[in-house]
Amino acid sequence: MNNQIKQNFLIVFGFLLIFALKTSAQQPSPTPILYSEKTLNELKQIQRAALQSDYAYRQTAYLSNNIGARLTGSLQAERAVQYVAEEMRKLGLDVRLQKLTVPHWVRGEERGELVEFDGMARGTTQKIVLTALGGSIATAPNGLTAEIVVVNNFDELEKLGRKNVEGKIVLFNNKFDKQLEESGNGGAAYGQAVAYRGGGAIAAARLGAIAVLVRSAGGSQNRLVHTGAMRYADDVTKIPAAAVSFEDAETIAYLAKMGTVKIKLLLTPQTLPDTTSYNVIADLKGSEKPDEVVIVSGHLDSWDLGTGALDDACGVAVSMQVPYLLKQLKIRPKRTVRVIAWMNEENGSVGGRTYAKEEDAAKQFAAIESDLGATHPIGFQFAGKIEAMPFFAPLTKILSEQGARLSQRQDEVGQDISFLTDKGVPSFAPMFDTRTYFNYHHTAADTFDKITPKELAEVGSVMAVLAYGLANLEQPLPR
Repeated sequence: MNNQIKQNFLIVFGFLLIFALKTSAQQPSPTPILYSEKTLNELKQIQRAALQSDYAYRQTAYLSNNIGARLTGSLQAERAVQYVAEEMRKLGLDVRLQKLTVPHWVRGEERGELVEFDGMARGTTQKIVLTALGGSIATAPNGLTAEIVVVNNFDELEKLGRKNVEGKIVLFNNKFDKQLEESGNGGAAYGQAVAYRGGGAIAAARLGAIAVLVRSAGGSQNRLVHTGAMRYADDVTKIPAAAVSFEDAETIAYLAKMGTVKIKLLLTPQTLPDTTSYNVIADLKGSEKPDEVVIVSGHLDSWDLGTGALDDACGVAVSMQVPYLLKQLKIRPKRTVRVIAWMNEENGSVGGRTYAKEEDAAKQFAAIESDLGATHPIGFQFAGKIEAMPFFAPLTKILSEQGARLSQRQDEVGQDISFLTDKGVPSFAPMFDTRTYFNYHHTAADTFDKITPKELAEVGSVMAVLAYGLANLEQPLPR
């Protein structure tokens, strides 16, 4: 080979080498390991154990049937705090109680009866099924009697104006969207209806109303009435507020089209001085990164009409079950798995706010909350950076075996953990078909008999697989 040929060869070879190096640099690097083979095998063990376990079912039963309704500030709420702490200590977890200053509202007596309407028999009244909304003030001790004005929405109220509202009781007859609920989107239907429960008293009082009634923000047609928190504004007169059942709202609206309808309303709730309660925090310490925390949680308080089985004893119970399963299987997570039973989700969210304020968000690797009952879970929801979604594919693959194959990104996935979500903590929740949940939610029918053991076990499996998978993730989550 002469010198010219050698020179040409070297030039060509050089170009090829540069091209190869450039092309190699442009190729994506191999996907980093997300879960070790050992972790994936352990996740399958955990899933099988969760589907066969009755631990969460037994804990839900005790919280619902033995302790009962757990409205913030009640003796039952206090007993529930001590019970969950005791149960977690039995498992060998490090338990502490995070002190909270919480509201203390009690329901009292509640009664409604129609005393004037077209066609009524002389000397009679017609009973109305109603309940005070959480936080409502009382009527006068002997009640109040006034004409009812029926509107379907805030716009109709504004069009009536003060002259047609002042001195009267407003009924917001906004209908819960049953078709939306029956399509599996009960949460969206609830989100629309609950606006009147929350803001109805403020809107009505601005125009001089002396009380407000709202059609129940739920799907029940069994003359069950739905309670829940309402709001007042500092610059608007406080007025008594109650919800009426589906059927009674229909009756009042029908009669109002015929002429004047008057109701005698008696509500005797009280807002007592703030009291002390606690979040229950129980840690199963991680073997490699104990300062990084994966929260698994539900809220311990409930409304007082039922026994809070669906909302949210079952969420607390499936959270408690996670360390129980890991202990049973003798599996230890790399990061700390922290069970939290939140207090005061229903009427103030003091538990979630306080935790987010007092704890270092940078150490919260992820947060999970179950707070939509215990029907068959179809997957899980995620609030966080969209770049994190591929990290969950191996978990989805395992959960797909039980029909929980969906993963969906949302802005928010749980009320108590929303304060951590706002600080950039990746957040998760089981995802449900909610076509029946809002038939019972916040009503007297939220009781233990609505819990199906098989479906609760499936929720427990989603919680456990998520918690352990995140605790053993080999890479940090984008945040």
